[in-house]
Amino acid sequence: MNYNWNWHIFLEPNPMGTGTYLDLLLAGLVVTLKTAALAWIIALIMGTVIGVLRTLPSKTASWIGFCWVEFFRNMPLLVQLFLWFFVLPELLPKSAGLWMKQMPNAPFWTAAIGIGLFMSARVAVQLQAGIGSLPRGQKQAATALGLTTVQAYRYVLLPIAFRIILPPLTSEFLNTIKNTAVAITIGLIELTGEARSMQEFSFQVFEAFTAATVIYLLVNFVVVTAMRYLERYVAIPGYITGK
Repeated sequence: MNYNWNWHIFLEPNPMGTGTYLDLLLAGLVVTLKTAALAWIIALIMGTVIGVLRTLPSKTASWIGFCWVEFFRNMPLLVQLFLWFFVLPELLPKSAGLWMKQMPNAPFWTAAIGIGLFMSARVAVQLQAGIGSLPRGQKQAATALGLTTVQAYRYVLLPIAFRIILPPLTSEFLNTIKNTAVAITIGLIELTGEARSMQEFSFQVFEAFTAATVIYLLVNFVVVTAMRYLERYVAIPGYITGK
């Protein structure tokens, strides 16, 4: 059976009554970007905390950081989302579990937090490597100036380490955007979900997923381009070579 190509399908009204099929995909893109943005904020905050803990001389801090990374990095993202969305409400007290189930936009919050925690483990490892790559003289100089441990990290170590690890952080941000597609399994209708809806409504499977692929590529291109400019802007002579 021959496939009936129809590239004009994007301009036809969708059955949801929200405009055209293109509008459907763009609405999914907005959800994808919102989810990825919130997840990335969570990943940066928690990843920074855990990354710092893994570099402290305290055995307790290192152990906490080690357990966090091993738990979130070694468990598949899909399994984690299922645990947070389906299992956690059943383990909590009845009132708390019921609140989680009835929470507005529960798939969105679960996906953003779940992906954020998953990616925080990867950010933590990157930050640990960045701090570990700094000469020991950096921390010793901060101590000689009378800075506390918190001040040494805040004003000396972290600013330099983050500039060094910007390239791998760019890759992790792109992974965060792509990982939002997994959230379709818990009912979040983002870009991939809308492409699937378009395919089910119109039976134009190739057009739907070709458009989704192009949109993902464009978003990733914008992110990579922006991060390249940022890398050049914050480059430190001797640590990062601008191109």
